Amino acid sequence: MSVVPITSPDLDAVEVSWFAALCSDDYQFLGVPDGNLRSSWEHCADIVREAETQGFRNILCPSSYQVGQDTLTFVAAASQITNRINFLAAVRCGELQPIMLARTIATLDHMLKGRLTVNIISSDFPGEQADSAYRYQRSREVVEILKQAWTQDEINYEGQIYNFSGLTTDPARPYQTGGPLLYFGGYSPAALELCGQHCDVYLMWPEKKEDLADRMRAVNAVAERHGRTLDYGLRVHVIVRDTEQEAREYADYIVSKLDDEQGRAIRERALDAKSLGVSRQARNREIADDKGYVEPNLWTGVGRARSGCGAALVGSTDQVLSKLEDYRKMGMRAFILSGYPHIDEARHFGTRVMPELKTCSLPHVYGRVPAETPATPLGVGERK
Repeated sequence: MSVVPITSPDLDAVEVSWFAALCSDDYQFLGVPDGNLRSSWEHCADIVREAETQGFRNILCPSSYQVGQDTLTFVAAASQITNRINFLAAVRCGELQPIMLARTIATLDHMLKGRLTVNIISSDFPGEQADSAYRYQRSREVVEILKQAWTQDEINYEGQIYNFSGLTTDPARPYQTGGPLLYFGGYSPAALELCGQHCDVYLMWPEKKEDLADRMRAVNAVAERHGRTLDYGLRVHVIVRDTEQEAREYADYIVSKLDDEQGRAIRERALDAKSLGVSRQARNREIADDKGYVEPNLWTGVGRARSGCGAALVGSTDQVLSKLEDYRKMGMRAFILSGYPHIDEARHFGTRVMPELKTCSLPHVYGRVPAETPATPLGVGERK
């Protein structure tokens, strides 16, 4: 199945990222809290260090209100304990006033010397149930103001939500020319329009390959109307072992103590629990076979105990590599992976799969980092 050439040309490497479990989302047994894996600075910093050691090129730092660490504060601190890995910071639009957000992101970008990417989030706030059109309009205005702040000497903006006139932007200029790359995920027409016009990497949650291909074509059609080309990414969990049997046994093991009512409570506490994307993940579970597999090596059992991304690649090293290669041929260039527990699974993937992949950091491919800090893609088998 091919979707090419709707992705960026001349890119033969992939960005393989890991996940910093900031939102109290690390378990030995899904749905069973474990004090040693709780969302503390110490534990999450250890995940980041391990991801960098294993050669992951970026790490998603998610956002939540009920539990866990503050995203931007965490990224600022973690910038001082790393020197290679990029940070994909989730930013919930509207949480910070846009001008102040521009300054905050620019500051982080300088602290990281360009190792910053941004995940644009349009979810509700606590106690809020805003209309989808309003949330995406708010995100659109935030993104447009950020781009003014990062590229112009003065901000003049008239929107439905925000209005600014004559604000100078010297403090808001980021380290990367034009600002960090913007990653974005969303399923509604308003979401696709925002991504196609303004963002750089469209992120998807796991579905059957034909459904992913349809989604890529839909957002590409929007991007084409604006004369743009996007890259595409997949946020998915992973369980990789020497054999498929071992991987499937471990999948069964991590849900062996899951109480379905507790799993439902975990899913429903998320602010995006009723979104279209989450409903698609629930549909995957409904159409899966009796072992939870919606297609070969794609297991939906993870979604029983979490909202959002609800499926995992499960298999041997060769099977997981084959699955990633299929996605790459479809046009995907970014993979944001995670597993339970996060440090252990990062090692499994890092030692088995990573040496077989040619990886890169997408911002360097696009030339967004100043010339004095180049980054060469790693070849197969290389490890920094």
